[in-house]
Amino acid sequence: MAAAVIGDTVTVHYTGSLDDESVFDSSRGREPLEFTIGTGQVIPGFEEAVIGLEPGSSARTRIEPEQAYGPRRDDLRIPIAREQFPEGMEFSEGDQLQMQTSEGQTIPVHVVEIGDESVTVDANHPLAGQALTFEIELVQIR
Repeated sequence: MAAAVIGDTVTVHYTGSLDDESVFDSSRGREPLEFTIGTGQVIPGFEEAVIGLEPGSSARTRIEPEQAYGPRRDDLRIPIAREQFPEGMEFSEGDQLQMQTSEGQTIPVHVVEIGDESVTVDANHPLAGQALTFEIELVQIR
């Protein structure tokens, strides 16, 4: 049986957990994840863990932040003047909003602080700065 290599399109089942063992995502109970190794569709550490697996085999891997969603960046906590939002818009900490970059890309942000004059949003990925552990089962190589 052939092992997965860069360029292969693979399907995998996975369960991702944090250091406290809480599960943040899993494909169990739904369709497996399909991606092509080497195209950047998934985080680098996940791709690396799949390389060398054969269909039916499994691996457990811990991925440090640098190979996952990166470190938390303080510069991605952005205070925005309330006048920049539609009049009467209400906020709660934890709300998810969409922002548009100067290049026109839409990115999700979370409200982290609400002040009288500004609302601070965080554009870090929610898993930034965290090590992730994955249980991965290679289902198929296509």
